[in-house]
Amino acid sequence: MDAPGDPGDRYVPVGGSRKKRRSFSGCLAVIVALAVLAGGFYVVITKGVDFLSDQFSSARDFSGPGSGEVTFEVSEGDTIAEMGRALKADGIVASVQAFIDAANEEPDSQGIQVGFYTLRKEMPAADAVEVLIDPANQVKSTVTVPEGLRVVDVLDILAKDTPIKRSAYEKVLENPAALGLPDYAEGNPEGYLFPATYEIPPNATAKSVLKAMVDRWRQAAEQVGLEDAASELGRTPAELMTIASLVEAEGRGEDMPKIARVIYNRLDGPGDKGGTNGLLQIDASVNYGLDQKLGVTLTDEQKAVDTPYNTYQNVGLPPTPIEAPGDEALAAAAAPAEGGWYYYVTVNLATGETKFAETYDEFLQYKAEYTEYCANESEAC
Repeated sequence: MDAPGDPGDRYVPVGGSRKKRRSFSGCLAVIVALAVLAGGFYVVITKGVDFLSDQFSSARDFSGPGSGEVTFEVSEGDTIAEMGRALKADGIVASVQAFIDAANEEPDSQGIQVGFYTLRKEMPAADAVEVLIDPANQVKSTVTVPEGLRVVDVLDILAKDTPIKRSAYEKVLENPAALGLPDYAEGNPEGYLFPATYEIPPNATAKSVLKAMVDRWRQAAEQVGLEDAASELGRTPAELMTIASLVEAEGRGEDMPKIARVIYNRLDGPGDKGGTNGLLQIDASVNYGLDQKLGVTLTDEQKAVDTPYNTYQNVGLPPTPIEAPGDEALAAAAAPAEGGWYYYVTVNLATGETKFAETYDEFLQYKAEYTEYCANESEAC
């Protein structure tokens, strides 16, 4: 009998039958299967190494200063990791983790601001962080649109101070409904391109710029409660916008609520007291109807030209705003001062001093004061 462990000690299946010899083809199949599995493990391990190298301290990083220029956008709500993924996708940093590590070493990285930045291809992650933490590195231009401009004047400024052609703005205005105008504007953007300073990002379009202006108007209108104020004053929101545009054309600063009251008094008050019989007699509106700058001095012949905006001939408000009112004019139209004034005269053009009168005789006194001022300060008039 063989000793245990001797090569003769074989396992014999139940029934006493001998184990069949394995064929060569079966062995080959096993070898092939093992090779496939090994290859799969290699792929998994390789990808795992790549993933880990992108996530932990041994992350790959570029050593050189980089080359070329890439405009990179930090969007609202982006985390450091999300920025890192976007930076890697754009070929700016070598790995996400390299950027995360560099950001963790820079406390100011938590304050990276939304915007566009100029970076380089294949730059060290620390250099990218250094650019992004400084708001001064944001790529942006600004355009300032002052109060009291017509749409045509606004487009002049936008075409001059933004990289977008005037024709592009004009094309957008062919379908102004896309800008989010209120229904009561009836598709007319006049008065609704709000005067303010706007940042123009590199990816700005004519539509995005004009829409931003309408959005800013909506914000201002909500702040003064334009629609509720119009209802309380017995006017429509569209009429209040027109009144605000007239206030913008006629007044300045603290006088605006008084000028708004004069307009309401002329619209609503008895004609025998004010002597205007519902005529606003505002030169800027007449100029608008004549398609000329609103501050042009009118001749008697021009005052006689019949247009819907001639407030010397037509009782009541002109049909639309004549220019874009700012915050103060909107607030004045929504909350006019209390008073019985029907007239106002700017008696000093240098200081803007304006006097308000309840009667026509009082108005004539102030007008004489203005005439005297012009006699002494002829260049100012």
